[in-house]
Amino acid sequence: MLDPVIAFFERVFHLMGRGIGLLVAWALWPFMLLGRWYRHRGFVLRATLGLLVVALVVFYGLFVWRALWVRDFNPDYIASYNLEGLAARAGDQVSIENSTSTTRTCGRSAIVDVVADLIDFNVNQNAWISSTLLYKMGFFGLSWDATPFLDNKASFQRGVQQAVQRTALELVDSLGRRRGTSSADPDLELARGRIQYDQYTWYFSVNPFGPIRPTPSAYREGMERLRAFNDRLEACEAVFDPRADNLIRFVDRVAADIGSTSAALRDRSDSSNAGWFDTRADNQFWFTYGQLYAYYGILKAAHADFGDIIQSRQLEDVWTTMEDQLRATLELEPVIVSNGREDGWIMPSHLATVGFYLLRVRSNLVEIRSILDR
Repeated sequence: MLDPVIAFFERVFHLMGRGIGLLVAWALWPFMLLGRWYRHRGFVLRATLGLLVVALVVFYGLFVWRALWVRDFNPDYIASYNLEGLAARAGDQVSIENSTSTTRTCGRSAIVDVVADLIDFNVNQNAWISSTLLYKMGFFGLSWDATPFLDNKASFQRGVQQAVQRTALELVDSLGRRRGTSSADPDLELARGRIQYDQYTWYFSVNPFGPIRPTPSAYREGMERLRAFNDRLEACEAVFDPRADNLIRFVDRVAADIGSTSAALRDRSDSSNAGWFDTRADNQFWFTYGQLYAYYGILKAAHADFGDIIQSRQLEDVWTTMEDQLRATLELEPVIVSNGREDGWIMPSHLATVGFYLLRVRSNLVEIRSILDR
């Protein structure tokens, strides 16, 4: 009685085996054809092609090594700044008896230090992936962002850079000048221009044609200008204005930036429920993760720079809650990002999860803004 059933499954597995064999043969056919052609060429041509193949393997190996994971990643990186033990707020003079203009010192801005170090983290401790040649070339012409491979780090870095760019704008427009009416600080203005530089620029450009400054070089100069500003601030030769209206403006901008990311998450979640097979979902997830990683440090630094305002307006509890929620978000590290149904069991929605955390942080920012505006 079981013979027909056994025969049926034998036929099924036989056909499956033939199908897999044909698929493998189809995939290997171009390489076999190329191999036969290669064996019948002259020594010089074979040596040249062999060197090109070796160089390609080395370059791709180096690219994979750089793009595979984020070096020196630490969700508690802000702890090394010891913000609770700062001797003075940003721009405030450190009390020194009988100090003179040549001996007095002022407090550095924690925000500026954190932003400069985030740039260092992005382009020095890690290779900036988005502007590398092999990333721009894609996977056999297909954008890496459209594949499930080697694009997570690039998305994470772009998320960090998004927060850095937004903060740099606020430093120039309001925080780094007296009551918003004085001229922009030259170091901050130059830093802003360099930090806004195109994220995908390699050493050579087609339009305009010719050599061009690469992205990491521009970001490094922006980092140096930020540190130069903080050095001048420490020497009481620059301005940092931690007023309540500046904090309101800064909180508004961060909330708006996070709101835009929340909308992008919602759009991606609505456009697909392919679960583990949505190759674009990981890009949006890791961009959001990088943005929140940066804002965690920046907003902790703002807590130090605006400490007097936060304390006088009784914002300590809600601000600390916001920081705790940002830190909790950094515990989300899925091996594979899934964009399934929000009530999915086998294939969950990681975009909905990170979006939930994102909205919690944004609601805290809105509450902080409301308290400051009373």
